Amino acid sequence: MYYDEIEIEDCSFDEDKQVYHYPCPCGDRFEITEDQLKEGEDIARCPSCSLIIRIIYDPLDFE
Repeated sequence: MYYDEIEIEDCSFDEDKQVYHYPCPCGDRFEITEDQLKEGEDIARCPSCSLIIRIIYDPLDFE
C-alpha cells in the first residue's frame, strides 16, 4: 500500500547523486535513483520510516 502517488515533476533532483527526493511526513525524504527509474522501478522509500510512495513517470524519458 502506497502512502501516496507523486508525479516525478514534483520531486527534487540531486544532480551529484542522481537521486530524486520528495518530502516524507516523518521529516526525512523519500528517495529513488535515476538508475532505479531506468530499470522500471517506481517505488520510492523513506530511509527513516516504513512509508513508500509510487512515482508516476514516463519510462521513455529514461531510455
